[in-house]
Amino acid sequence: MTRRLLMALVALALVAAACGGGDGAVAVEDPWARNSPAMATAGAVYMDLTADADDALVGASVDDSIAAVVEIHETSAMGEDDGGGMMQMSPVEAVALPAGETVNLEPGGFHVMLLDLAAPLEVGDTFELTLEFESGESQTVEVEVRES
Repeated sequence: MTRRLLMALVALALVAAACGGGDGAVAVEDPWARNSPAMATAGAVYMDLTADADDALVGASVDDSIAAVVEIHETSAMGEDDGGGMMQMSPVEAVALPAGETVNLEPGGFHVMLLDLAAPLEVGDTFELTLEFESGESQTVEVEVRES
């Protein structure tokens, strides 16, 4: 009887692991991208992320038919001494996702940058974006292009 119980517990653990067990899941809400002018070579994607457990967004990718390079960026103000209060975008290694807190990727803050666009992003278009997390998980979401 003990061996059967042990086998049942192992089977239950395997099923829970295959389903994700609820740990490390990241909810992605309202992924969208700004439309781009005809000559633009870059675009930005925004969304809200909420993780069940502490995690971080560490990367993203799209099909080459959308953009050649995808990076995570942060917009920040340059100080008076180094830029006269202007805004700058810089790549970041990761965006921390504290458990249970919604992190907004939004204009003027963190965002996913699409570089070397294959074609302008046009209102109404959609494309797939794969998000990569520090936990090793990845998630593909559909991004809608909207008026900027």
